[in-house]
Amino acid sequence: MTAQEHVVRPSFGEDPFIDVTPASAGWQHLSFSVKTLAAGEGWRDRDAARERCLVVMSGDVVFEVAGDEHVVIGRTSVFKGLPHAMYLPPGVDCDVTAESAAVIAVGKAPAGGEFAPRFITPAAVTVEMRGGHNAERQITHLIDPGQAERLLCVEVYTPSGNWSSYPPHRHDEYVPGVEVDLDEIYHYRIDPAEGWGMQRLYDDARELDDVVVVTDGDTVLVRRGYHPVVMAPGYDGYYLNFLAGDRPSWEARDEPDLAWVRGNWAGTPGRMRLPLKGTGR
Repeated sequence: MTAQEHVVRPSFGEDPFIDVTPASAGWQHLSFSVKTLAAGEGWRDRDAARERCLVVMSGDVVFEVAGDEHVVIGRTSVFKGLPHAMYLPPGVDCDVTAESAAVIAVGKAPAGGEFAPRFITPAAVTVEMRGGHNAERQITHLIDPGQAERLLCVEVYTPSGNWSSYPPHRHDEYVPGVEVDLDEIYHYRIDPAEGWGMQRLYDDARELDDVVVVTDGDTVLVRRGYHPVVMAPGYDGYYLNFLAGDRPSWEARDEPDLAWVRGNWAGTPGRMRLPLKGTGR
């Protein structure tokens, strides 16, 4: 597999401009797309077999679910505030209307309908500062284990020059108490938008050992292996993480040669210009 087979480049001007399916990714569970809506435009999201999470990346929208309206006065970009989102079980439709130009990301996975619809606001998310020194980053939790059947979802902010998803970890096989098997996407935004970062994907035997240069709007498919990220100096990074599997959990196995770094962060000051708060309005 070449490095380019790990990344889906955006097709701006198309709708959706990112579209990943289990068939196109070569995995079992996770689907992912990103849509743009003009002011006044809308669509009905419906799926009889999959749970979904609709994340408002930017803009003002109205979600209507089972006769209830949920109004989003959203952020102007992912770097300007915390997210709104809508979790939907299979068989529950959602009418989405854009009150301004909007960008919405959608993650999906097969489910049986065990959870009710849930409107996720900036006040409801959990914000975590993780790491230290030049591996410090902000993680915003939208869907944690126990809040959906197969989906997990976080947003991660990585400052200029910092590392993220570090120490490198993997979750591509089920080892009870150690790691779980999850499909995963990283959908990137970069500020300023002409910037870039890099993501390495590798396994213990180095049978997989690729480096992907990521730019604004790219989506990386993590099928297996370790997958750390670094941002080029001068450019802040954001990625939307959707993960899906039969046993959704944050259990993961650190790269053995680098696991020691996790215990070395205590007392090391970071370089965060974050945390983000509110919606940026």
